[in-house]
Amino acid sequence: VYNILEDQILSQKLRAGDSVTEMKLSKELGVSRTPVREALQRLDREGLIKLRPNKGAVVVGISERDLIDIYKIRTRLEGLAARIAAENADEALVRQLSDNIELTEFYMSKGNIEKLKDLDSDFHDIIYRYCQSRILGKTLSELHRYIVCYRKLSLSVKGRLEKSLAEHREIVEAIKKGNADGADALMSAHVERALSNLLTIIQNKD
Repeated sequence: VYNILEDQILSQKLRAGDSVTEMKLSKELGVSRTPVREALQRLDREGLIKLRPNKGAVVVGISERDLIDIYKIRTRLEGLAARIAAENADEALVRQLSDNIELTEFYMSKGNIEKLKDLDSDFHDIIYRYCQSRILGKTLSELHRYIVCYRKLSLSVKGRLEKSLAEHREIVEAIKKGNADGADALMSAHVERALSNLLTIIQNKD
């Protein structure tokens, strides 16, 4: 129940300001109210909803401030992950990243946006796995999970996919050459550009 509700909030099927109650969710999910109550309490502790005594809960979701914080943290941590990957690069890592680039080029020529969004996530996941730090990889995966719908929004802007691919190529070259400083700087800049692009979209919507 928790996983379902969290996914609905992070994917914005449940949006900020939406009201939810134990009874309604229990009926919709086909479960008793006890697991719903426990899931809501956990989501309240994590700040994704706010419980109101005798009034159910209201969805909080991910705010613009949260987004900025998450991207700032990602900038540092993803740069570190790319640095570690470059320091420990092997043929398997380079091959996986190169394959990702080739597939991205292929699906870009086909105009398959959904596949391109998945490949963008896969690119970062490959580096997470090769950073040789279970804690760092887990932390980055969690941060990514919180903003997956926003990353897709960022990539939907005309021209951003092409720029993102070019940035990925530069990162792969740095990793391939074992250039830790370069991989760190390029990845950090890549995430910073993504945030700048995303904030422009959000602010233009307001």
